[in-house]
Amino acid sequence: MAQWNQLQQLETRYLEQLYHLYSDSFPMELRQFLAPWIESQDWAYAANKESHATLVFHNLLGEIDQQYSRFLQENNVLYQHNLRRIKQHLQSKYLEKPMEIARIVARCLWEEQRLLQSATTAAQDGTASHPSGTVVTEKQQILEHNLQDIRKRVQDMEQKMKMLENLQDDFDFNYKTLKSQGELSQDMNGNSQAAATRQKMSQLEQMLSALDQLRRQIVTEMAGLLSAMDFVQKNLTDDELADWKRRQQIACIGGPPNICLDRLETWITSLAESQLQIRQQIKKLEELQQKVSYKGDPIIQHRPALEEKIVDLFRNLMKSAFVVERQPCMPMHPDRPLVIKTGVQFTNKVRLLVKFPELNYQLKIKVIIDKESGDVAAIRGSRKFNILGTNTKVMNMEESNNGSLSAEFKHLTLREQRCGNGGRTNSDASLIVTEELHLITFETEVYHQGLKIDLENVNFFTKPPVGTWDQVAEVLSWQFSSTTKRGLTIEQLTTLAEKLLGPCVNYSGCQITWAKFCKENMAGKGFSFWVWLDNIIDLVKKYILALWNEGYILGFISKERERAILSPKPPGTFLLRFSESSKEGGITFTWVEKDISGKTQIQSVEPYTKQQLNSMSFAEIIMGYKIMDATNILVSPLVYLFPEIPKEDAFGKYCRPEAAPEAELGDPCSTIQPYLKTKFICVTPCPSVFMDFPDSELLVNGIFPGTNSGNTSDLFPMSPRTLDSLMHNETEANPGPMDSLTLDMELSSDVASPM
Repeated sequence: MAQWNQLQQLETRYLEQLYHLYSDSFPMELRQFLAPWIESQDWAYAANKESHATLVFHNLLGEIDQQYSRFLQENNVLYQHNLRRIKQHLQSKYLEKPMEIARIVARCLWEEQRLLQSATTAAQDGTASHPSGTVVTEKQQILEHNLQDIRKRVQDMEQKMKMLENLQDDFDFNYKTLKSQGELSQDMNGNSQAAATRQKMSQLEQMLSALDQLRRQIVTEMAGLLSAMDFVQKNLTDDELADWKRRQQIACIGGPPNICLDRLETWITSLAESQLQIRQQIKKLEELQQKVSYKGDPIIQHRPALEEKIVDLFRNLMKSAFVVERQPCMPMHPDRPLVIKTGVQFTNKVRLLVKFPELNYQLKIKVIIDKESGDVAAIRGSRKFNILGTNTKVMNMEESNNGSLSAEFKHLTLREQRCGNGGRTNSDASLIVTEELHLITFETEVYHQGLKIDLENVNFFTKPPVGTWDQVAEVLSWQFSSTTKRGLTIEQLTTLAEKLLGPCVNYSGCQITWAKFCKENMAGKGFSFWVWLDNIIDLVKKYILALWNEGYILGFISKERERAILSPKPPGTFLLRFSESSKEGGITFTWVEKDISGKTQIQSVEPYTKQQLNSMSFAEIIMGYKIMDATNILVSPLVYLFPEIPKEDAFGKYCRPEAAPEAELGDPCSTIQPYLKTKFICVTPCPSVFMDFPDSELLVNGIFPGTNSGNTSDLFPMSPRTLDSLMHNETEANPGPMDSLTLDMELSSDVASPM
């Protein structure tokens, strides 16, 4: 179905919006008469290429002539009159500037499509109360009302400008006529002629007075309209757009996903269109003033200030509307934007929220890193980089799903600049994972209606401020909720606050510096708080995500709190928590048992790290974990997950089903015996050596070695092995503790890109 026919079927509230699209510049009657032909032309292309615009304009006049002939045959006098008037108007206004009419038609067609899309979305989502299908706050409703009011005032101003032009034409005609007659009357020298001249002079003075009054009214209303535009623009840029940028910042550090920009784009585009209309009206005032002027002319007095004001508003709006829609991000790490590895591709997307079809394929965007020396000074000590890949792109509406005017950079990489003989090379051992702040800038130039506007967008996060614990706690919870289904509880956050800030009654107002958070080592540790926590997040995401999402892992809990909640529980109750001493991230389980005298003991196993969990499931470790009791019998100390969940119910579904014996799967008459089934279990020997370590992380994590030694030093260095391998006296290499650190040192450098 043709677009115009679809529009006719919309609800009244959408039709009212449609009526506002059309004016004398492009009458709705013409849209109705030539609907199929108008929709078949490429108006956006014509708006950017004068030769094509000229061709399309003359074809348009030809189409009008054909319609006129049809109505002539039908004897439809009204339509004939309307078409004749429309054609004369188009010829007088656009014959010398066909690109302008092409721009107007392109804009109308795009607005029609947007209207249809809004109606369709509302019908699908059942959100008939608002075309965009999103929740609108009271403040945003007021903003939309103000934008509608501005559009109406601009249209009213258009009508007054026509009245002014007609009144000035009448005055100019009468003035010139009277001047000519006055020169003739000097020769005739008749009293009757002089009286008639005085009467005409009086009428002319009245016309001049009315002209002056209307000019002053228009100038005053224009000044008020510009003030209203300024107010709405500040609401858009200082409130709505700033709020979106803030949400984007929060999303980049793990907060809730940011909302889309479509509604903001609609608002900003609407305001920009109104500003261009009023600028054309101000230009029209200049033309009228050049034809007729007089002493005390308000146009001479006030037009320059009006022109300067509207140009400033439009420039500032365009600059604010140039945004980074998607911050730099490596495709393999979508949950960690703003962190870029050298030599690894990353992506960006920029967008102009002023959606003019005539700007399609007109704006060339360039990406620059550390643009000026002043930028480098702000990040002194950082290395210098070049951006490789396609670092220039043209903004267009075709690549995005919603037709936004945007440019997406998909294949950018950073390469460090060489510094002569003293510079580093990629093979240098000193090239470790580092943290540096760099500025990525997007630049372009806009040429529109005689204005040249330089657009630039610099990314953020260059100067991390001091934050309160309440702010940091929210961000820490986001770090988990953004990559898992579960954030952090109040109790978990309190434990983290104590590790970061030490004992305190109320952490709420405590301030945390960037250095305290990720630079300085924690008390008694050889690593910072963030290094430790980041490795735990990685551990959760890669190895124990399902258990974390189920809520089975208490995770962050102090030793005192752990003892307090486990001591009243029956033997076999256990909980899961993260290691406090492992830099690489580790998880352990702590359980309750009774010694020979019946005294409650709290025992912990040596933490399992990412290196160990690479080859075994943590759920299977828990299900198969055994200890050797005093009678050399393997028993499981883990029975109930805190508070009282049977471990089979919690972890059984995450264990691989045991394979059926081969004899059962093959020929039942076969005499060949099946292989012995092997099961991977962790075993702790010698319960007599168990101790309670209130101030230590570690107790045991080993495999029964076939001895019953009471020397606890024999237990710690052992890596878990299958019971089957132990029975056959097999040995297993225990990788050195520095292997993972060495691997990290060989990674390419990380560059944190502040946005």
